[in-house]
Amino acid sequence: MRRETIPTHPTVRSTPFDPPPELNEYRTNEPIRRMRYPGGHVGWLVTSHALARSLLSDPRFSARSEFKRPPVARPGVEPFYGAPALPGWLVDMDAPRHTRIRRQLAGAFTARRMKSLREPIDRIVDGLLDEMQRHGPPVDLVEAFTLPVPSQMICELLGVPYAERAEFQRHSETLFSLTASAEEASAAMDRLYTLVGALATTGGDRDGLLANLVNGGVLDVEEITGVGVLLLTAGHESTASSLALSTFALLSHPDQLAALKAVPEMITNAVEELLRYLTVFHMGVPRSPLKDVEFAGQCLRAGESITVSLPAVNRDPVWFPGMPDELDINRPTSGHLAFGFGIHQCLGQNLVRMEMRAALPALFQRFPTLALAVPADEVPLSSDMSVYGVQELLVTW
Repeated sequence: MRRETIPTHPTVRSTPFDPPPELNEYRTNEPIRRMRYPGGHVGWLVTSHALARSLLSDPRFSARSEFKRPPVARPGVEPFYGAPALPGWLVDMDAPRHTRIRRQLAGAFTARRMKSLREPIDRIVDGLLDEMQRHGPPVDLVEAFTLPVPSQMICELLGVPYAERAEFQRHSETLFSLTASAEEASAAMDRLYTLVGALATTGGDRDGLLANLVNGGVLDVEEITGVGVLLLTAGHESTASSLALSTFALLSHPDQLAALKAVPEMITNAVEELLRYLTVFHMGVPRSPLKDVEFAGQCLRAGESITVSLPAVNRDPVWFPGMPDELDINRPTSGHLAFGFGIHQCLGQNLVRMEMRAALPALFQRFPTLALAVPADEVPLSSDMSVYGVQELLVTW
């Protein structure tokens, strides 16, 4: 009898904006299927929208780091996976530990709170666009705009001195890299904990989130430090990638860019469609059953790894009918899972939305003739990071 071939997680893209084509095939034919993880462990891959929502909202499936395995080889996570969560690192915890920490943060990221931040976001965006205009073309949009916008904003939100940005960006890049060694990742994490730990004892800027956590008296210094490191790293990497990749996508789809310029009020839906279409968390969300579970006709054993492929889920034609592999800023986008689902849904999603709604229209209004300064196939992509994006985006006008 021929032995079944169990695939590994696909990683090769045929275009810059589409996930690996195998994911579409899996979703059509076997939306939950066996997958071989690095090291030989055989777990599961989920690619359908309905199954993803069901699994990510099911308390039988754990997010604890003790059970996590990366779907692709990633030496940098070795010190953090297979071990208890770092203090404050709520993405690696289940309730009630997760609930206790998240409750202290939720008020800082509500839609109402984000509206109050629109003025500082606009100020940051306008200042960076002024600098671009003074510099003149060509400009690397990642360095000049899409990275500084979220970096400055998360520093302002947390109360972290922006002068520290270069160092925390460098260490954050190491943590998100798929190729960093375990030693490099541990050193980067240690340095970030040192930087943020000094602020966690004092609260940093008295108007920032760290100060509020210190004054709240619920979390200890180690937990506040962990929360600060998590928000600093995740708070700029994901938005920076989404902004750069969205700009690249719009410049590569001139009909969609023209539609947005013609009706600027479409920016809210356009941002949701870009988040769905691009889905920068391209390596998926890990979960593991705490005990044997019957799910979608399969028996999932306790401790087995499950990866929910968010890029595949967000291209599911059952939930997004009408050519979901196409960018369409008029498309109804309700229910996309770019920020995950369930109790671990991205805490900072409203901040990401606000930054994108402010940055993209301002960019194209200031530079209406903005264009790529290199051929599209020469734009370097950051496929070696756990957050997908572009390494450099040279533009002219």
